[in-house]
Amino acid sequence: MSIFKKLWRKYGINPFDSLLKRAQAQGQSRFLICWNRGLGDIPLGLYALTYRIRAYIPHAQITFATRGDLADGFKMLDGVTAVVDPDWKRGVPFDLDKTLLNTGLSRSDFDVILERPDPTHWLMWQIGTLVPKLSWNPDWDTLCKRFELDPKRSYVGVHVQTETSYAYEKNWPIEYWNAFFQKARKEHGVDIILFGFSPTPAFEGEGIVDLRGKTSLFEMLSIIKNRCRYLLVPDSGVLSIAYYIDAQFPIDIVSLWADPKQGILKQNVASPNSSLRHRPLIAKNKDLRTVDVDTAALSLFSGGAR
Repeated sequence: MSIFKKLWRKYGINPFDSLLKRAQAQGQSRFLICWNRGLGDIPLGLYALTYRIRAYIPHAQITFATRGDLADGFKMLDGVTAVVDPDWKRGVPFDLDKTLLNTGLSRSDFDVILERPDPTHWLMWQIGTLVPKLSWNPDWDTLCKRFELDPKRSYVGVHVQTETSYAYEKNWPIEYWNAFFQKARKEHGVDIILFGFSPTPAFEGEGIVDLRGKTSLFEMLSIIKNRCRYLLVPDSGVLSIAYYIDAQFPIDIVSLWADPKQGILKQNVASPNSSLRHRPLIAKNKDLRTVDVDTAALSLFSGGAR
């Protein structure tokens, strides 16, 4: 991207604001937004998108078309509706007309359709300013009970693989995770809970509870909120969602970063949960192998990082 284009994107006319001004002037209030990217984008991009729409049109009706694995996340955005196209797959282009057919909708149901929203460009104003707040339904607190986790035990929630592809490696090496699990168990007396979609790579050992592929989004978040005293995660959707839950619960989070110019570090605002303590560990030269196990354990269990 040229320097001129970068400057224009930062300081020029915001195309989303222009669209909203036209919609406001024309009395348009029914929005359809297509979203086929990641879970973490819900707090980091779509919260601000809905916030901006309602700044211009407070009574806006906002519908998201999305994938099935993202649908629950939209329940944490107040006043929006999500419809699922079962044919959608992440990273695969979709046909809007087919999606409307699959979801029982039509173009005439909406005044504004955002088929390819661009929050990164449209919402630069939110960085360092807007605190995303994901609503928490107290009914979800009981979901953790299905897994028979001892409320008197101390658990570390862990997301070992982001399970997505990027231009750089976002994941800690497997051997580091194995060493951390041993240290956490032997030196700190805590058990490990594994979160994610896929039960691979396999991890074995006493005190490891592998819930990968066994929880819904709200079951996972209920466990994090009500059973986990600690959370150790890379820059992932699990981190972004947990960080912006708008509820009070004590938890210490250490996050692992190959690129600190992304995710919640880019957002650069505090969690709405004032009882949450967060310590990011940033790799040298985007190489997570430079973040060693001892540093991660000290940071998580002893407050050694700021």
